[in-house]
Amino acid sequence: KIIMSHFTYMKTRFQNLSYLEKALNKLNITYSKQPTSSDLIQNNLTIAQSNGYNIEFCWNGKEYELVADLSFWIQPYPVESFIDKVAQNYANETVISESQKMGFQVANFQKNTDGSQILVLERWNSNLKNYGG
Repeated sequence: KIIMSHFTYMKTRFQNLSYLEKALNKLNITYSKQPTSSDLIQNNLTIAQSNGYNIEFCWNGKEYELVADLSFWIQPYPVESFIDKVAQNYANETVISESQKMGFQVANFQKNTDGSQILVLERWNSNLKNYGG
């Protein structure tokens, strides 16, 4: 019996490995890092599946593509939901990390029952002078 494998390459907007790793960690998705053959700085991320048909986020020079054989997909939710969940957490990590670089801190984070999230950031103006009254 011959099993044909057809890999699907799904484009993403994931460009920062650290934010992608944080997004996967928040979803409790276990992965391993593999160096790419073409770029010694970037790594691919591999999500092992029990059937041996792993899922990968592969660096294509611009972004991480999701590479998987969808006929062997055994994640707890469909691939579209999987990507949506990763993308939402990736966006949160990007906003939080980039905002922290500008002096903002998370004031409030709320996850709603419909899956939406509210993120409130604040930054104190350190240039204010203390004018004693």
